[in-house]
Amino acid sequence: MQKLLSHIRVLDLSRVLAGPWTTQLLADLGAEVIKVERPGQGDDTRAWGPPFLKRPDGSATQDGGYFIAANRGKKSITVNLQTPEGQEIIKRLAKDADVVIENYKVGTLQRLGLGYEDLSAINPSLIYCSVTGFGQDGPRATQPAYDFLIQAMGGLMSVTGERDDRPGGGPQKVGVPIVDLVTGVYGALAIVSALVARNETGRGDYIDLAMLDVQVSLLANQAMNYLLSGKTPRRTGTAHPNIQPQRIFDCRNGQIIIVVGNDGQFAQLCEVLGRPELKDDERFATNGARVVNQEILDPILDEILITEDREVWLERLLAAGIPAGPINSVPEVFEDPQVVHREILQHLPHPIAGTVPQVRSPFRFANAETQPDVAPPTLGQHTDEVLQGLGFDTTKIQALKDQGVI
Repeated sequence: MQKLLSHIRVLDLSRVLAGPWTTQLLADLGAEVIKVERPGQGDDTRAWGPPFLKRPDGSATQDGGYFIAANRGKKSITVNLQTPEGQEIIKRLAKDADVVIENYKVGTLQRLGLGYEDLSAINPSLIYCSVTGFGQDGPRATQPAYDFLIQAMGGLMSVTGERDDRPGGGPQKVGVPIVDLVTGVYGALAIVSALVARNETGRGDYIDLAMLDVQVSLLANQAMNYLLSGKTPRRTGTAHPNIQPQRIFDCRNGQIIIVVGNDGQFAQLCEVLGRPELKDDERFATNGARVVNQEILDPILDEILITEDREVWLERLLAAGIPAGPINSVPEVFEDPQVVHREILQHLPHPIAGTVPQVRSPFRFANAETQPDVAPPTLGQHTDEVLQGLGFDTTKIQALKDQGVI
């Protein structure tokens, strides 16, 4: 089957996670992605370990788990952007590219002659995406940013974690770099949208994507809770601020999650728990009433659920059609029969490690191929190949290596 973006070439000047996650999604959809890295060092995330990818003999490579997670399906070339020769290589690549993506500090590539105005003058149909912490303008535009910082500044940590009056209370960050990852999803969507528009207009576009903007948009219902009520959202632990009951519950031998999404499911829950009268109690009969009276309902549910093992409750709850499940560790996730059935874990051939594990993209189409087949590249693995495609002969390529350009 054809890959959806097999006709698209992406020049990836990004590092770390938000930009590389964007381009990995495009690679999963079939785009040719040429990743430009610093000679001798590469993307920062190659050094972010342990753990590092291992060779068959058990020795560590120089590629950290962060890099391996975000760079499959790409070609790696090394280019020193600080040199005139390196800048010329980027311009020649951009001439035939459909997309350029970068996440340098505001103004950096403009100073190197590689900004949107520079490259679009060479290629007017170019889609150019800049990913930064705060955007291209505004009082914070030049400030550095990382996911953790944006989670804090964008309000996510203020609504994540246990209440201050509970054990372990206080703000928490999400356990994965969620702002980086969702920025990558937004970036891929914006790029594909611009490509679709280009089919109609023939014109390229410039995309200014800011992580803080993304995080503020992710406040979603919590933002609207504040905007409609004027009340500052607070941390509620694992409990949902608008729908009850939804949280972690303690059983006799462990914990489970119960997610009641409507009044019908609550009625079923009352039957399973052996307390059918609760569904007709005016304090609990509707979701709104349950939210208002959560502090009354919670101890009733806790008292019942602690009396049986979690496996017993899960069997009963699922049989009744009530969403419920265990809190899986990461190893347990990959052992889950549904995850196994969907073949989420893949192993791809790798030139140094033999094979490399990959968590496949969730994209699935009936008439297009999205299964990854190319492992994350070694540093500069494709430099010679790509430069030869630009017309450089072996003598010129060696001279550029000797000069530290590539």
